[in-house]
Order: sequence, then structure tokens, then C-alpha cells
Amino acid sequence: MAQSRLEKIGTIFTRVQGLLRGGAMKTEDKPIWYDVYAAFPPKAEPRFDRPAPEMPVRSIFYAEDVVRAKLHKQNRPNETISLFDNKRSTQSQQFLQIYDNLKSQGALDEQRIYETALDLLAEQRQQSRLDATPEEPAGAAPEQDVETKSQLMSDFIEAGGQQAKSSGSQYKERKKESPVGINIDSLFKD
Repeated sequence: MAQSRLEKIGTIFTRVQGLLRGGAMKTEDKPIWYDVYAAFPPKAEPRFDRPAPEMPVRSIFYAEDVVRAKLHKQNRPNETISLFDNKRSTQSQQFLQIYDNLKSQGALDEQRIYETALDLLAEQRQQSRLDATPEEPAGAAPEQDVETKSQLMSDFIEAGGQQAKSSGSQYKERKKESPVGINIDSLFKD
């Protein structure tokens, strides 16, 4: 039989053991951890009524966490981040690289290193914008780089196409009767 499903009666190991003995669970269906637990049982049985040990929770901070927190508190990042893109580093990663390089030189104090790293990051981002769009003047550089802009545009077009398929002619009527008078297609033209 399956014994009790109440967590107060036995442990998960004893319940699986009872299922295997009673034939309710086949040996090929037993959990992966069962053999490891049987070979190396814990010193103290993990029961619900065992009091939790009084151990202080250690704070785990890396040196870069403090700098990153300061960066995000004082300067809000103005970028879109794709979790699928492993090739491009984020703004905070670039800042930490610059900060670590300046700190390894050891010529400045912490505040000056932080300010210098911010300035260098701004110059680096401005230079990457200028390199990405050489035909635009320096004052009209976009907030986002070309890859992100094209990705957003393709996502928007795809979403509009799906909406048009689902709602059919209603979508076209709403597009024509826009009360604000903004043509969305013109917003994303280069």
C-alpha cells in the first residue's frame, strides 16, 4: 500500500522504501536519489519535528556587487537586455570591466575610480553608437544600438501580423480610425 501521504509520518525515503517493498512502485521507477541516500544516509534523519539549527545567515557579497548596486542606484541603465544574447555584454558588465581595470592600476581612490569609469563608459557607448551609424550626425545618435532597434522593429511587425490574422478586418478598421492620428509604421523607419 502507499502508506500515508502525510509528511509527519516517516520521511520521503521510508515512504519510497515502503512503496518498493509493497510492489506499488517498480524498481525501474525508483527515484535517482534513492540509491545514493541508501548508500550514504545522513547523520540526522530529516524529519519534520527536528528543530532547525541556530546558525546565523552569512551575507554573501562579492566586491563587484557593491559597485553594481551603486551604479544602478545612481544611474538607471537605459538599455534593453535580451537573455538569449550571450555575445553582447550589458552596460553594467562593461562598467565593471572598466572599473576593475582602473582599480588594478591603483592610482585613484574609490570615488574617483567610480566617476572615471562612468565617464569612460559614456565615451565607449557614444563611440559604439557613432561606429554603428556613421551616416547620422553626432547629436542625433539613437538611444539603442542598431541591432536592438531592428530586433524591436521585427518583433513589433510580427506582433502586428499576428494580431491582424486573429482579428481580420477589425484590425484594419481600427488602424484607419486611430483617434490620435499617429502612424505607427513611421515611428520605426530609419
